[in-house]
Amino acid sequence: QVHLAESGGGLVQAGDSLRLSCAASGRPSSLYAMGWFRQAPGKEREFVAGVSRAGSTTYYADSVKGRFSISRDNGKNTVFMQMNSLKPEDTAVYYCAADRAAGWYSTPRVQVDDYDAWGQGTQVTVSS
Repeated sequence: QVHLAESGGGLVQAGDSLRLSCAASGRPSSLYAMGWFRQAPGKEREFVAGVSRAGSTTYYADSVKGRFSISRDNGKNTVFMQMNSLKPEDTAVYYCAADRAAGWYSTPRVQVDDYDAWGQGTQVTVSS
């Protein structure tokens, strides 16, 4: 079982940037495709970005395309998400998740139920 721990959230102003990190332990992160999801108050958890096991294939929700960038360092068992040009509507708890069923180059999946392990989340708040 892989364990995930997010960090890097905080309170920022609209237009600012943040970099989230997700550290994996217990099993090598290279065994999993990785995704970032978010959940705002009163809303369902939604897919934000994903990266293949190899790190070569990424996929983004339309709402963040061009502003967010996901990457991974398998040697450090860490996944990152660079968030630029943040908007108030990006305010949410951000979760890192691991998908063990993914192939090495597979396009990341986008459904919550596709992911087997989750971190505790990190709060991102963007003020206008």
